[in-house]
Amino acid sequence: MRAGSTTRYAVGLYRVSTAEQGQSGLGLEAQQASVRAFVASQGWTLVSEHSDIASGKDDRRPGFQAALLKCRQLGAVLIAARLDRITRRAHTLSQLLEDGVSIRAADMPGADDLMMRIYAAMAQKERELISARTKAALAAAKARGTVLGGDRGYRSVRGPDAASAAIARRLEAERAAHRLALGIEALREQGIVSHAALARALTAREVSTPRGSLIWTHTTVARLLARRDASALKALC
Repeated sequence: MRAGSTTRYAVGLYRVSTAEQGQSGLGLEAQQASVRAFVASQGWTLVSEHSDIASGKDDRRPGFQAALLKCRQLGAVLIAARLDRITRRAHTLSQLLEDGVSIRAADMPGADDLMMRIYAAMAQKERELISARTKAALAAAKARGTVLGGDRGYRSVRGPDAASAAIARRLEAERAAHRLALGIEALREQGIVSHAALARALTAREVSTPRGSLIWTHTTVARLLARRDASALKALC
């Protein structure tokens, strides 16, 4: 925001990795539409947009650096469709916030800078846990004699493995619980502690429940935290 002006400026940042380019929902155009809609809903002015085709672990990306420069020049908010489109490094995000760069994600419209820090830290921990579980699963499969490797033209005559599909659904549910629990922890930092109060705050911020509803209850909050705690306990075992 420039001195003497009430206009809030925003800078859009979009990113895909090479592998993500053809996947639905991850394309640059979809991210752009999400960011533009979010900026419009806030009544801000989108002054520039930048994009990269690179890993989120690479903080030297030209689009990322150009976006940061524009934000610092204008005091603009850096906005992406999702937080991991900006960076996958928690310490990078924390440093940007420490440096005074305001960051928002279109899929978390109610999240402030404090919530962004917590989301980034928990997301990094979640990736570490997923990586550890994946390595353990691959090691167990190899020990059973399962042939591991890429697609070499083989197509199984059987349908999808129901057990694998169930595991995939469970892991996705755990990831969703982690993401939502981050927002709850941020609200607790602000003094909102009881399940009922948390439910009211999440509803007011239009955060979707695990089932996609925008209405939270104290029971929904309790179940989410129970799932998060169960997942964390399992990871420690």
